[in-house]
Amino acid sequence: MNTTQAREKLTAELERLDHEAGAEARDQEEQRDSDELSGGMDFGDRGSRETEAMEDDLALSTLRMQRAEVVAALERIEAGEYGRCAVCGKEIDDERLEARPETDKCRDHADTRSPSRPGSVPRVDT
Repeated sequence: MNTTQAREKLTAELERLDHEAGAEARDQEEQRDSDELSGGMDFGDRGSRETEAMEDDLALSTLRMQRAEVVAALERIEAGEYGRCAVCGKEIDDERLEARPETDKCRDHADTRSPSRPGSVPRVDT
């Protein structure tokens, strides 16, 4: 995948994530306001609401992590490092980039943590 296509896909995904995160945050705020107004929840209702709040927090956290991955991919494009594995430095195949344009790892290292320095790509001797 060329960087122009990747930038377009990533920018669209960033807009989607921002919209979804904004909606989730607004929903959480409305629920908090509603909870404050109702005041007299019994123990069971409070437990259910706490569970919902934890699930909502997890959803928002997941959106934020996804957003960070997309932003990091856009930064790699700008730095000229996009499409290279952060672990081994080899090119990431187009099929993988099509499916996950935000990825910074090839198939061989998909389950490997990135190097400690975000955005760093090891050099590969040819």
